[in-house]
Amino acid sequence: MITRTVILLLLLLLGNQARAAEQVDPELKAALMRTIAQADSFQDRFDAEVWLLDMSTRLAPFIKDENERLTLLRLVHQQARQAKLKPDLVIAVMHAESLFDRYALSSVGAQGVMQVMPFWKAELGRPEDNLIDLATNLRYGCAILKFYLDKEQGDLRRALARYNGSLGSSRYPDKVLDYWYTYWYVNE
Repeated sequence: MITRTVILLLLLLLGNQARAAEQVDPELKAALMRTIAQADSFQDRFDAEVWLLDMSTRLAPFIKDENERLTLLRLVHQQARQAKLKPDLVIAVMHAESLFDRYALSSVGAQGVMQVMPFWKAELGRPEDNLIDLATNLRYGCAILKFYLDKEQGDLRRALARYNGSLGSSRYPDKVLDYWYTYWYVNE
């Protein structure tokens, strides 16, 4: 039997999602629209092999299947470079957001490796997009993160807090930065 408290919490959650969808920044919407249609990233084959091998080794404890790891890493590199982000930073965000689970679903409805809110699909007029699809999820997530990084004039801590919806708190940025510097950072 559903309790009154559960019903009230569900109504509150649905109301918060509706307000979030209404408050979509038009600049962010435009940034996502531009990003959804582009591709490719590595300078040459050697750079690709070195980066993929290094990151695949680091990612092995989290994703056992090598083909799955390499597919994810190629997509991360491609989408991060397209958005003008460091691929290793994007990996740290995925680590914090979903622990690399492409099927992750948060309590507020965020989906996929980068925990993208589904209202973005309707906002962009792309209801057919599948946020569980790695390339789609990464494209959305990278575009959103880049938008917030630009909006915060390069202040990574504030951009990460905005990405997570926790501006004013340092908990999420600290977590991502800890993962980045502990596991994923690549000095370029």
